[in-house]
Amino acid sequence: MATAAASPPRQPRRSRPGPISTWLLCVAALVFLMVVVGGITRLTESGLSIVRWEPVSGAIPPIGEQAWQDEFDLYRQSPQYQKVNAGMTLAEFKNIYFWEYVHRLLGRVIGLAFALPLLWFAARRAIPAGYGRKLVALLALGGLQGAIGWWMVASGLVDRPEVSHIRLAVHLLTALLIFASLLWVALDLRQLANDAEGRPARMPTLAIWALSILALQLLFGAYVAGLEAGYAYSSWPRMGDEWFPAATPMLEPFVRNFADNPIVVQFVHRWLAWGVALAAALLAGTAWRRGFKVEAVALVTAVTAQIVLGILTLLSGVRINIAAGHQAMAVVLLGAMVATAHRLGERRA
Repeated sequence: MATAAASPPRQPRRSRPGPISTWLLCVAALVFLMVVVGGITRLTESGLSIVRWEPVSGAIPPIGEQAWQDEFDLYRQSPQYQKVNAGMTLAEFKNIYFWEYVHRLLGRVIGLAFALPLLWFAARRAIPAGYGRKLVALLALGGLQGAIGWWMVASGLVDRPEVSHIRLAVHLLTALLIFASLLWVALDLRQLANDAEGRPARMPTLAIWALSILALQLLFGAYVAGLEAGYAYSSWPRMGDEWFPAATPMLEPFVRNFADNPIVVQFVHRWLAWGVALAAALLAGTAWRRGFKVEAVALVTAVTAQIVLGILTLLSGVRINIAAGHQAMAVVLLGAMVATAHRLGERRA
């Protein structure tokens, strides 16, 4: 009895960590695409074009001119139409409807792409011991994200013609948390597929700090997007002729400026980027010394590209293609940092 109690938990006979890892990486790729489309939706101000939340029936777009007219009539009752887009034509409405529809459709696709294979793997008892609860938690987090998305949209359908930048930040950071979690669990499973006695990786202390600084920068990036703070100053490295505009109107209490003042938010986002770069360089240096040169190079390349794209976004006056690339590279940088952290935290039996 004592020997049995001391032995490690036995994996199910049909455990399939390799295929499950591949599936999770595919779902992570869909989440990446979702974040990029969400960024385009925000940049084109398309997010409030669909004023109803219909998780099932909303999967079918308007069919026929009457259906389109009915949808347009609903939009014309919204604050965004009445205060910003008054006089918009049906053809123009279809353009902004497209991006919000694709964004929501991708959310539905991701839900099915996660839930159906999860049920299949569970039915075949292919999920390795200890991973079932992690996958169920990811499923619940995905469902919560759908509700957060509507909570965000609803903030722009009452009095104001735009969504709350705070809710936008919650929505974006939750999506990035899902992406990072999918990647981490997939890498754990990949290691298990290569080594039947392999154990889940531990997050190194340095990686915790690096990811925390990156998360803070992503938060301010969401604030920049939500407040349209990128338009405040389109020069770099100075903001106009000053490092920080002395005439900036400040809010009270002072701490509000770090969430609600577009100029302060842009200033913090500009310079916190160098903190992220330093943290990424330290993490990459550690990986390089440990022999993980591919991960180190990928991380340094990603953070460099992200800073360059951020500067170009400002200098271009927030051109949609460059700004969307900046948001996409943020996800790539997150993925590179998570992958590097996982390599450093891998444990062998």
